[in-house]
Amino acid sequence: MDFSCCSKLFFVLFILFFYLLQVCISIDTITSSQFIKDPDTLLSKDGNFTFGFFSPINSTNRYVGIWWKLQSTTIWVANRNQPLNDSNGIITISEDGNLVVLNGQKQVIWSSNVSNIASNTTSQFSDFGNLVLMESTTGNILWKCIQDPSDTLLPDMKLSMSKRTGKSVNLKSWKSPSDPSVGNFSCSTFEYLHIIEVFVWNDTRPYWRSGPWNGEVFTGVQTMTVAYFFRFRGGDDGEGNTNIYYTIQNDEEFFIYHLNSQGKVEKTFWDEEKKEMQVRWTSRESECDVYGICGAFARCNSLSSPICSCLRGFEPRNIHEWNIHNWTGGCVRRTPLQCESVNNKTTNTNQDGYLKLQMVKVPDFAEGLAVTPDICKSLCLENCSCLAYSHEAVIGCMTWTGNLLDIQQLESGGLDLYVRVAYAELGMLLVLFV
Repeated sequence: MDFSCCSKLFFVLFILFFYLLQVCISIDTITSSQFIKDPDTLLSKDGNFTFGFFSPINSTNRYVGIWWKLQSTTIWVANRNQPLNDSNGIITISEDGNLVVLNGQKQVIWSSNVSNIASNTTSQFSDFGNLVLMESTTGNILWKCIQDPSDTLLPDMKLSMSKRTGKSVNLKSWKSPSDPSVGNFSCSTFEYLHIIEVFVWNDTRPYWRSGPWNGEVFTGVQTMTVAYFFRFRGGDDGEGNTNIYYTIQNDEEFFIYHLNSQGKVEKTFWDEEKKEMQVRWTSRESECDVYGICGAFARCNSLSSPICSCLRGFEPRNIHEWNIHNWTGGCVRRTPLQCESVNNKTTNTNQDGYLKLQMVKVPDFAEGLAVTPDICKSLCLENCSCLAYSHEAVIGCMTWTGNLLDIQQLESGGLDLYVRVAYAELGMLLVLFV
């Protein structure tokens, strides 16, 4: 081979090497001139996350999303309500600077939808599966996918609610494992009279409830007795927002929280030995985790048979329905309270007392007040409308004036709940106020 041929071969190899180097450098970036066409993908630098086109199981529709390890573990979907019906889709930066998904006819079917973009932009795919849109010159982030979650909570992704506007950021389940469109279930933070909880909703009806947040753990989740294992943070951010999120240190095991199409929240991690996803915790461990399954003034205990029982001093509202395990009607008070007797002008000199329930998920609709345990007890006793109280060191005093709904007996954790009952119902297990 003469020198001329060697020079040409060297030049070709140099150009090819330079081209491959450019591809490797920009493997996690999208610009107006560098787009992704189905079935191309972007790979995060750590190799754990992929961004691109996919089809769910038993479906031919094409979607743009992010998956972790396996395509079956999709953690975010862009065009979840508007699928592509062929493989001609493109992901690019539009003329207005937004990240967009185009169909084969170059029609926009999804956009990051940022307004008033003043300069050139690029989109970058980072570790932990975060897709961002940023200004090319300044690096200022204009949009990121963790602000617009699908059905999966990732580290530092916030479930939030604005007290000023009522706007919330929440998880929305898939309709089914083969259909990423918005399903029946959602997961969001909820604050009622200074008490913060996380709810799973079935449309507009509560389906699961975490119990009150004390700044470290959700007190109604029995496995969440040590904050370290769940890593949740949050509360009032000082700007009118209630946020709940979790963190992971760089050297810790990565995990996600996923809301599936059946309304279960699952904590999932990657088992390196088995090369598959494993569920470490689920919000639905028993029937008792279903919101209000036993009705009002009843307690659910998954270790009992039947699982539902009326609180002491109460009896089933409908004994026939109760006996066939239709507990939703709940229970009613067996003996009127002394307060009720006074209001009805009947003679009764005996004071009401309180039944102490230990290690329970306290009822829904608590009213919070920052006072000591003794004052909490006195305030409830002096108020005829107060039907129960509880006190937690961080949350403070919680009182209830309505139906006591969604009480669950826990095996560990939980709080003590004091339920008001008539004097005639008092026994050795009751705490009397003299």
